[in-house]
Amino acid sequence: MSEQQTEQEFLASYNIHDYDIPLTSVDMAIFTLHDEQVHVLLVKRAQHPALGQWALPGGFIDISSDKTLEQTAQRKLKEKTGVDTPYLEQVATTGNHHRDPRGWSVTVSYFALIAHNEFQLQKDASSDQVVWVPVDDVSSTYTLAFDHQEILQQCYERLRNKVQYTSLPVNLLPQEFTLTELQKTFEIILGKSVEKKSFRRRLLDADILEETGSTRKGSNRPAKLYRVKPEGESHFFPRNIEGPR
Repeated sequence: MSEQQTEQEFLASYNIHDYDIPLTSVDMAIFTLHDEQVHVLLVKRAQHPALGQWALPGGFIDISSDKTLEQTAQRKLKEKTGVDTPYLEQVATTGNHHRDPRGWSVTVSYFALIAHNEFQLQKDASSDQVVWVPVDDVSSTYTLAFDHQEILQQCYERLRNKVQYTSLPVNLLPQEFTLTELQKTFEIILGKSVEKKSFRRRLLDADILEETGSTRKGSNRPAKLYRVKPEGESHFFPRNIEGPR
């Protein structure tokens, strides 16, 4: 009777291609704030399939360099925007036999938040154009490739839900901002007004901001400028944000 094969021997002879492997990718909804609207980054595809159609940026995992799914998402994000330290959050995993005509496909979706003045858009061999589009205009103006409309909707709903009880909008602002600008950012994403005193008390209690020592001229008196502390980029508040009373 032969000795039982060790795990090391089994792995040395194992061929991953003995079994069918689905296409595996990441797709990203990259959000920014511009002209008092939430925008999402879209790319016009320069390759088949869906040549000439608009889509969310993304791509296949590079198994030679990407150690994790998040590294794949960070790599693709940097290729399009040059930004390598954004807020990045995994949203969902979708897989089926019909979402990609090339074959059985799995994609992991992420959303990213970046300030509008911190990058310059770039295109690569896979895209003819790279543009910012108001999220509210996408469904009426663009027909997205694959299932990217559903992925965008999932990502935007996740963002809007989390804004009710987290500090995520700070990631859409430049390094220095006023409290009024921060409140306005919350209101734009939520689609409703926020009670001013409650909002500012929430920020002070959370201790996630610090004064920069500078001010910005306003319509009445100069407004203090703040920056977010590192631990404040994804702070969870103890209760949902309040509307006007």
